[in-house]
Amino acid sequence: MYMQSHKNIAREFFRMVTSGQVREAYEKYVSNDFRHHNAYFKGDRESLLVGMEENEKRFPGKLLEIRHQLEDGDLVATHSRLRFGSDKPEMTVVHIVRFVNDKIAEMWDVGQEIPKDSPNKNGLF
Repeated sequence: MYMQSHKNIAREFFRMVTSGQVREAYEKYVSNDFRHHNAYFKGDRESLLVGMEENEKRFPGKLLEIRHQLEDGDLVATHSRLRFGSDKPEMTVVHIVRFVNDKIAEMWDVGQEIPKDSPNKNGLF
């Protein structure tokens, strides 16, 4: 039986939630006792799931491009470019997910807007 790597599970989870398949992604990849550390929602599974569904309604067609991905034991980190639409600022986002029994059990996320005129010529990626 082929076991998906945690990096692949994280990548597929983020692809699904940013393409309107939020509930399906949670059913397939997120543990029932999931907790998260997003400051804008309660720390439980259902509150973030609903928040992601509301975000999809508000920003349909958004794109998440994972640029870097690291795995260390039960943790996977992704560094991504997030585009909400041509008239919206782009973001850089780092997600860290912790796995238990091949399910996402915990998540942290941090992000910042990508400035249009940054003096840093190296960019954020």
